[in-house]
Amino acid sequence: MITCIAIDDEPLALQQITAYIKRVPFLTLVGECQSSLDAKKILDKETVDAIFVDINMPDLSGLDFVKSLDTPPIVVFTTAYAEYAVEGYKVNATDYLLKPFGFDEFLASAEKVRERFELLNAATVSDPDDDDALFLKTEHKVVRINISDIKYIEGMSEYLKIHFSSDKKAVVALLSMKRLEERLPKYFMRIHRSYIINLHEIQEINKSRVILDADTYLPIGDLYRDTLNAYIESKFLGK
Repeated sequence: MITCIAIDDEPLALQQITAYIKRVPFLTLVGECQSSLDAKKILDKETVDAIFVDINMPDLSGLDFVKSLDTPPIVVFTTAYAEYAVEGYKVNATDYLLKPFGFDEFLASAEKVRERFELLNAATVSDPDDDDALFLKTEHKVVRINISDIKYIEGMSEYLKIHFSSDKKAVVALLSMKRLEERLPKYFMRIHRSYIINLHEIQEINKSRVILDADTYLPIGDLYRDTLNAYIESKFLGK
């Protein structure tokens, strides 16, 4: 199932799109919001696969909302203004629905969301095995990655960039953070919406960031701080 939220400041429009979502068997509605700020609260607490978001909203527009996200989910914009279509695609939106739209148009858009979701979550990562290997599709080829050589993983919208401890060049792949996170061993930890680190690589930690080496300073997200602190406390010596 594809989890999604609907965002629209107009109550009737929000009611319509939530009703459409509930009619689509492969979509699961986990939230309906009348502002981008309310939607951000949901995204800060849980992973959502897709959002259907109006562009014209008070306080924070749909476009600015998506641009503010470190790792945006799959995005479908809805609006009554056709001139915003180009802007919508600039932020890598999967589709654009021009109001008023019927269920057939919405269903076609939902199918595009499913295609994108399946592409992101396809079995592009092999199961870990005894020789510490994963195989990953990148740039139209399959490459071997040694798990223990991964320093950290960086989320970039729908792509991941895998950085290595060795001199090996970073690998970029179309893959969801959640998908790869599920396949990594316990010595990897999510410290931010956009970063997973190899705990063996930590050199220093302060209140706001993790330092892996002289050139790598990664932020600690509020949602992940307690888990990281618990790990540090379990290894801590002294007062």
